[in-house]
Amino acid sequence: MTKAAVFGNGSWGTAFAMVMADAGCEVSLWGRRPALAETINTTRTNPDYLPGVELPKGVTATADAAEAAGGADFAVLAVPSQTLRENLAAWAPKLGPDTVFVSLMKGIELGTAKRMSEVITEVAGVPAARVAVLTGPNLAREIAARQPAAAVAACVDESVAQRLQAACITPYFRPYTNTDVVGCELGGAVKNVIGLAVGIANGMGLGDNSKATLITRGLAETTRLGLAMGADPLTFSGLAGLGDLVATCSSPLSRNNTFGTNLGRGMTLQEAVEATKQTAEGVKSCESVLDLARRHGVDMPITETVVSIVHDGKPPTVALKELMSRSAKPERR
Repeated sequence: MTKAAVFGNGSWGTAFAMVMADAGCEVSLWGRRPALAETINTTRTNPDYLPGVELPKGVTATADAAEAAGGADFAVLAVPSQTLRENLAAWAPKLGPDTVFVSLMKGIELGTAKRMSEVITEVAGVPAARVAVLTGPNLAREIAARQPAAAVAACVDESVAQRLQAACITPYFRPYTNTDVVGCELGGAVKNVIGLAVGIANGMGLGDNSKATLITRGLAETTRLGLAMGADPLTFSGLAGLGDLVATCSSPLSRNNTFGTNLGRGMTLQEAVEATKQTAEGVKSCESVLDLARRHGVDMPITETVVSIVHDGKPPTVALKELMSRSAKPERR
């Protein structure tokens, strides 16, 4: 039987553990709090992140990383992006020489501007062929309710992507394979930033024309960056690009959308953090996405606007006026 260690028992880590168990895997779900692990095992629920959702028998929880890692075919990483490097340094030595690392994270590392797969290969000392990415329009609460959804399992080694596909395909969860890891990761990271922008627009009371404009031009920004980094442009019209972007920008279940809405309604950054409670990846990653864009000479005005609002304290009304007053240009630039 395929064994998976899921590191991170937040909402998405727990939901994906359910998916893998439903697909026939034996899943060990790691979290840092022993009390929560005990509660999960005793009640078969994760009351802190997915209250009311019964976990399948194939999922067991632990606060012992070595216990979780033992014999794992897949090490699924579902922690906040900016904590990956430190956490993985402790976990990697506990994993076997053939374990495939799977990133569920959608962010860019601050300071280095590295994608999560790059951080994994560097910290764990493994080749890119042992690192896969699972991404797409995957709102955790809907997955946990076993509503139909699709995703992308990406790896530079297609056979590894196919192994991951087989380990998480269920009657309600349909993963497709892809070898464009760069494009898949960029789609997941940048959509969080655009989700913040759409949320801000929503909080300001702007209508569907405004939000559709942000989504469409946001996808254009993502594609420009992807092309500069060697990604396949077709990736951005698929589940990892447009699909994930639409889900994040249209659903109140999206943390980034909700966080942006609170900012657009006038909350301060700290007030929005307290109201959201869980990690909204775009809040920190917007800076690293902008850093990445500048390193590649790519213009990303929506991302720049989000950074100015979230981290520089610029009022959304002022930022919107500046964004709309940019010089006119052809659409495909």
